[in-house]
Amino acid sequence: MAMTEPQTNDLKPVLVFDSGIGGLTVLREARVLMPDRRFLYVADDAGFPYGGWDEQALKERVISLFGELLREHDPALCVIACNTAFTLVGADLRSAFPHMTFVGTVPAIKPAAERTRTGLVSVLATPGTVRRAYTRDLIQSFASQCHVRLVGSENLARMAEAYIRGEPISDEAVMSEIEQCFVDKDGLRTDIVVLACTHYPFMANVFRRLAPWPVDWLDPAEAIARRARSLLPISIDALHPAEDDIALFTSGNPDFATRRLMNGFGLKVS
Repeated sequence: MAMTEPQTNDLKPVLVFDSGIGGLTVLREARVLMPDRRFLYVADDAGFPYGGWDEQALKERVISLFGELLREHDPALCVIACNTAFTLVGADLRSAFPHMTFVGTVPAIKPAAERTRTGLVSVLATPGTVRRAYTRDLIQSFASQCHVRLVGSENLARMAEAYIRGEPISDEAVMSEIEQCFVDKDGLRTDIVVLACTHYPFMANVFRRLAPWPVDWLDPAEAIARRARSLLPISIDALHPAEDDIALFTSGNPDFATRRLMNGFGLKVS
């Protein structure tokens, strides 16, 4: 009996895109749920960090990058593992590339509103994500009965990148970025902090240690991976992909510590 050829889509990689290395938190979960898939991790380190970019310039950059990435790599699906990018340019990407499926990362405000017991929720994000109308709309739609504090950190994404590479970060520097998350009001305290940047979960243990009281640090990575998994067929013929997972950097020249980190995640730097 003739063997059935695997579907072309079964052999295509899943592209995971981030401004830097924060998207590794999403990749980690996606690999658990999709062991049958190859992954292409793309870090726009030449444009990092995204938080301070002019919005129109960032839109143009990301759309241009994806034009090149889709032509060159033809992925099965793209995961935008960056709140700052997706809340700004997600709709534009879907419009520009209607043949491609994009799974985006947005602040986990809906699950936070569902879980909070005190009604005090904070969203720890980049300044860009805090400014977005997208973020305000999520609050209006899903958390109108909560007191939601938006905390925009200028420095935390950079600090998380340094931390995951093994560089020392002082407790004082971290606390200065997260202290506004903690609200003590009328006998009630913040009980959930949404980590609205994929870089931040790398420092979750530091946040827990420094927090003035216990809170739930909400990491969306698993939910993003589940959504991506639900949109792809299981590839029986590709359960043991022969090719390595690849990491691409837009700078073309990641430093030694970054290369070592990628290798530790089982990624071959291209």
